[in-house]
Amino acid sequence: MTKKQTKFWSDRVTKYSNALDLEEGVFTWDNPKKIALSLKESALASERRKGTSFQSAMSMLNFYINRAGKNLKPARKRILNQTKTELRKLFRT
Repeated sequence: MTKKQTKFWSDRVTKYSNALDLEEGVFTWDNPKKIALSLKESALASERRKGTSFQSAMSMLNFYINRAGKNLKPARKRILNQTKTELRKLFRT
């Protein structure tokens, strides 16, 4: 398979999408506000996004949560869901 013909679309998005340049390990951090700030900065800095900065940041977060699926530990899922609230506060939506 070529680089664009990977088995799963999510694998292709993760490896080859250039929507946002995220800080390394951002989704492993334990502070929802720090994660949200990093996502916001990445979204604001991106010139390749298709929607608003808020949409891009939230989309990336949701993509990560959905891709992890059942493998996401409850504590990690709780932190990432709190990050959604923090993103809404930061973007005042």
